[in-house]
Amino acid sequence: MQTARNVAFKEWAVVVDALARGRQVVILRKGGIIEEKGRFAVDHDQFWLFPTLYHQQMESVVPEAQENFKQFQERFQPAGAVNVQFFVRVQNAVEITDLAKVARLRGQHIWKDPVIAERFGWGRNNGIHLIVARVYALPAPVTLPMLPGYGGCKSWVELERPLPTAGLAPVLSDAAFDEKAALTLAAL
Repeated sequence: MQTARNVAFKEWAVVVDALARGRQVVILRKGGIIEEKGRFAVDHDQFWLFPTLYHQQMESVVPEAQENFKQFQERFQPAGAVNVQFFVRVQNAVEITDLAKVARLRGQHIWKDPVIAERFGWGRNNGIHLIVARVYALPAPVTLPMLPGYGGCKSWVELERPLPTAGLAPVLSDAAFDEKAALTLAAL
């Protein structure tokens, strides 16, 4: 794993919102269609969250996450741009190959069960990656132009420039994060 301040992880805006509010501390990922070496890997131990609206379907997330769904486009992707505000330090990363273990994470993320099961079984191998993510926020988002290189169904993108990390503050207290992370790991 490597650390990079100009690497971003593409994730649905609704999931970025849940991470930013401390609703969840996990990222579940199977991988995009265009992944290096044909398979997703947690290549970085620190990265920016790059909120996307691609393939986003309100029906894929629990009702609580659907409440503010309509505002995500304006908040995260103003016309021709993307707002980047949240930084992740990976606390733990593991590939889960037992769907029953993934099911025990219910309530710790906003995905609906059938979506998780579908992603688990997608591709050549059954499994899904879990990232325990410590999320930090800048005081205000950095607006970047939406470049062609940011497009496509891939998990990692290199930002046009490194973003400053000065002023980052955790979205959850140490105690709140530790409690949520411990629940996640205990479920596995």
